[in-house]
Amino acid sequence: MNLWMRMLWALVAVVAAGSSAPANAQTVLRDDRGTIHRFDAPPQRIVSLLPSLTETICALGACSRLVGTDRFSNSPESVRGLPKLGGLEDAQVERIVALRPDVVLAAKSARVIDRLESLGLHVVVVESQTHADVKRTASLLAQLIGAPPEADRLWDAIERDMRRAAARVPVYLRGQRVYFEVSSAPYAAGASSFIGETLARLGMGNVVPPEMGPFPKLNPEYVVRAQPDIVMAPRRDVEAMAKRPGWQTLRALRGRSCGFDTERYELLIRPGPRMGEAALAMADCLASMKEMR
Repeated sequence: MNLWMRMLWALVAVVAAGSSAPANAQTVLRDDRGTIHRFDAPPQRIVSLLPSLTETICALGACSRLVGTDRFSNSPESVRGLPKLGGLEDAQVERIVALRPDVVLAAKSARVIDRLESLGLHVVVVESQTHADVKRTASLLAQLIGAPPEADRLWDAIERDMRRAAARVPVYLRGQRVYFEVSSAPYAAGASSFIGETLARLGMGNVVPPEMGPFPKLNPEYVVRAQPDIVMAPRRDVEAMAKRPGWQTLRALRGRSCGFDTERYELLIRPGPRMGEAALAMADCLASMKEMR
């Protein structure tokens, strides 16, 4: 065999070895606690205890691997028939174990993490409060299911929708300050939250500065003093705001509010694959506001 042929066969051997390696490679992940997880094969039975994680698994093409979710996971439609296993405070340990999951996906605040791990289950913990967190979570879960390229595809789709949404916002509204209420306590979405970052992508301001944290609890008087230009909240809460002490003075409640129905509002407050769709929903409401003279 001449030198050229020996080099050719050596190249073929290297390529063949490289193409077969991933099938036997162990997947090693570090979750948001810093815990290292090792999987000999991509998990085929997944329990998700957070709606945004459920949606992300489905958006990455692995919806069929879900065997159970938290009670609030309702999108896409196919997950509604799965066993519902409680929430952050009351996840049903026995039922989760009975499903024999290869992995359980949970938020840091889930109370059952230690218990599930003591029973020998893999619990991958993720926390998403910013756009960067959502992108990182998508990459981690795509690696977990053995489909890393899907994360880039998903993020590209979110980015496309973000750009489309920004283009819909009227120029005369750019820079106006939004009060986005996440709970009538009231808790708000600050500028450093994923919701605040979406508003910024739309060219909007925020009455809650970054230094107050992603989702601070506010004194109701803070909102009155801040006099937001625009209010966003569930429709029922927007309709009730004028009855709160002092809130009848909010000018935003007179033609500058976005009251969302329950399904649409859930879309807005989930840091996951539908963030681009959420941006479009915000933009549509803003685009409906007439210019004030």
